[in-house]
Amino acid sequence: MKTVVLLFLTASLFGCGGADSDASLGSKDDFSDQESWNPTIILTREAKKRAVIKSGHLAKYADKKEVILEGNVDADFFSTEEEHMSNLKSEYAFVYEETDNLLAIGNVVVVSDSGVTLFTDSLYWDNKLEKITSNDTIMLTTEMDDTLYGVGFESDVDLTHWKIIKPWGVTAREK
Repeated sequence: MKTVVLLFLTASLFGCGGADSDASLGSKDDFSDQESWNPTIILTREAKKRAVIKSGHLAKYADKKEVILEGNVDADFFSTEEEHMSNLKSEYAFVYEETDNLLAIGNVVVVSDSGVTLFTDSLYWDNKLEKITSNDTIMLTTEMDDTLYGVGFESDVDLTHWKIIKPWGVTAREK
């Protein structure tokens, strides 16, 4: 009887391992090459600080050449003279290492030093062109109590020269 129980236990232990259980671990591509908690990233162009980005967690994928930030993403953007222009907050962000461009996703809010605030679900920042764009629904508020809505958006980073692709909205201004 002891031999039968021993054989059963041995077969059970070795039977649970095997190729199928290794596959459930995922492939190498599923895992980041580096991770960091509470990181700060500084993105530059022509040796000038253009963005300082903080988040709760960072995962770097060397093969994909991208960095994924999650948890209270907070990005400050700067002019070519390294003067602060605006702040972005989102749930997630992707930084593409070849271009230093950024894609922010989830409850994106951009507050400019010029007094304009933008709300959207996703926003793309092009480091070289110094432009932000969105294909999602947006809401834009100004210091003049304007609230504008639309789908699709383009602007410079300080939100002084913006364009809503398909706008609608309300203004408090008199004619």
